Amino acid sequence: MTTGATVWLTGLPSAGKTTIARELADRLREEGRPVELLDGDEIREFLSAGLGFDRADRHTNVQRIGFVAELLARNGVTALVPVIAPYADSRDAVRERHGANGTAYVEVHVATPVEVCSVRDVKGLYAKQAAGELTGLTGVDDPYEEPVAPDLRIESQDQTVQESAAAVHALLTERGLA
Repeated sequence: MTTGATVWLTGLPSAGKTTIARELADRLREEGRPVELLDGDEIREFLSAGLGFDRADRHTNVQRIGFVAELLARNGVTALVPVIAPYADSRDAVRERHGANGTAYVEVHVATPVEVCSVRDVKGLYAKQAAGELTGLTGVDDPYEEPVAPDLRIESQDQTVQESAAAVHALLTERGLA
């Protein structure tokens, strides 16, 4: 059986998490690896519909995603999870669930500065927040607790998407997960 793993990409909105995950997914699939990308927006729509964005609901959302990711990973799938997951205790609980089940877990901090993210503004969230149409934007007027000791830190503003995905792939290879 193929060794599965969860690769959790955390960072601010528009940091490049999903873009890197898609590039990595393509590379892993080309190598014949089973891969699932658990996109945060899709999860919110289908698995966490009805949840808001307060701390408790964000924690619940992250735990649901973590559960699905661990289930996939323990069954030989590489689960790529590009999700903000702003609170350290929520991410720690997901890591602990993986550890308790003996499932590989890799945390990647896509550490793009908020100034760069606000220029990228993929979903227009920073513009809405600046116009007063949105509150609770992670990293602006809602906290983002940066990982203290991620397995890998990527500064996406300093490298291409391909280089970022290659860095994650190299770590997975080093750990026998790719």
